Amino acid sequence: MTSLMSLSSSAPTQDELKTLVGRAALQYVEPGSIVGVGTGSTVNKFIDALADVKQRIRGAVSSSEASTARLRALGIAVFDANEVDALAVYIDGADEIDGRGYMIKGGGAALTREKIVASMAAQFVCIADASKQVEVLGRFPLPVEVIPMAARQITRRFAALGGKARLRLQGGAPLVTDNGQHLLDVHGLRIDAPLAFESEVNQWPGVVTVGVFAHQKATLCLLGTAQGVQTLRFD
Repeated sequence: MTSLMSLSSSAPTQDELKTLVGRAALQYVEPGSIVGVGTGSTVNKFIDALADVKQRIRGAVSSSEASTARLRALGIAVFDANEVDALAVYIDGADEIDGRGYMIKGGGAALTREKIVASMAAQFVCIADASKQVEVLGRFPLPVEVIPMAARQITRRFAALGGKARLRLQGGAPLVTDNGQHLLDVHGLRIDAPLAFESEVNQWPGVVTVGVFAHQKATLCLLGTAQGVQTLRFD
């Protein structure tokens, strides 16, 4: 674990920690490259920082319509994933991350596209504040993108595992993802074997993507702490 930058003596706010890790991620952006960009409030800090060096890169592949809009508003070119063969780095946040680099993601409803872009990258740099670090995944409700007609059946299957799945709502109606699907948030799980769990749930009919990122785990995490930004590297 290596400190990259330090803070003042006063306790930093969560927003300040997000800004620190967002800026720290710039060191992993290669000149002349196309950067994989995730979704969420911490990634928004990275996008803002990326705008300061946009002349050094070709552009980005984005994991959501929201990130695409923010990138373009700042003058950063956005490429369709089908236009790019591979990415050197993907930079994204996490709702939870454990000591092996396994994550829960999808709080921002972009988990499917996030997993697609992550799979294109040679390196996944997770940026997060210390509140996201856990011993075992599952405290954060697990997002699962599903085809609407399968929602009840998938809810029953999670119940058999001890989880309680709830349909995510927006304005009183089911939230519709960028892919035109619905989301379940599953409470009460303890995910001790993330790789096996991800593989199993992804096989359930009607599941588009489960928000466990074990097969597309983080290469490293820039973690914002009261002592500064720490680099956690994973095998």
